[in-house]
This record gives sequence, C-alpha cells and structure tokens, in this order.
Amino acid sequence: MKFPSIFRTNSPMRFDIKPRYYDPVKEEIEQRTSQIKKDLEAQGLLDKSDDESSEYESSIRGSFANYRGGIKERSKNPFSSTAMIRTMIILFLVGSLFGYIYLGPVVFEIMGYTALLIGAIYSFFRLKPKNTR
Repeated sequence: MKFPSIFRTNSPMRFDIKPRYYDPVKEEIEQRTSQIKKDLEAQGLLDKSDDESSEYESSIRGSFANYRGGIKERSKNPFSSTAMIRTMIILFLVGSLFGYIYLGPVVFEIMGYTALLIGAIYSFFRLKPKNTR
C-alpha cells in the first residue's frame, strides 16, 4: 500500500531487450546482391546510386539541435506550475503551524480573512475587463 505524497518519486527502470535474429540465407543473398552491384558498377553498366550512401548516414544528425529538453511552453499564469502550488501549500502549512504556536487558535480566523481578501482581489482582477487601448 502506497501512502499519498506531494512529491513525485521515480519509478524503477524497466529491462527491455530486443532480440536480433540472424538469417544466414538472407545474409548470403545481401552479400551476393552487393557483389553483383559492385561488379556492374565496375563494368559501367550500372550507375552509382545515392541510396547506398544514405544507408550509412548518422541517425543522430540534428537530434541534439531539435531536442528541447522536455521543456513545455511556459504559460503566463504562475500558479499553473505544480512546483508553485506545492510551495504555496507548504508555506500555508508552516505558517499555520507557527501561527498556532505563537498566537493560538486565533491564527485560523486571521488566515481565513486573509484568504478571503486574497480571493476577492484575485477574482476582481480576473473578472475586470482588459482595456485594449
């Protein structure tokens, strides 16, 4: 049974092996085909194609330039980040603990009024029409 947590834990890496199969008949056919192509190219009966050169190109070309590191587009709302929400929850819990120690049960009343004030200000600016001038 797993206890709920506000922190994300890493899951163990899974072992995944992809078996390779060896087919001697297919290998012999590919060797004979490549030898025949080389002979025809040497005789001038077959033009050298660029298909073979593309087969040996590096598969990582441009991969590092295209990688964005898992960074998603940042939104304008700072509260959409889970790290910000987690920080706010921790600050609220620590503040309520120290407030209860120093002020007693009155701190919950003060925090309730503060939360209502912040909620009213947030909703005022959220519902206020934006001027486009």
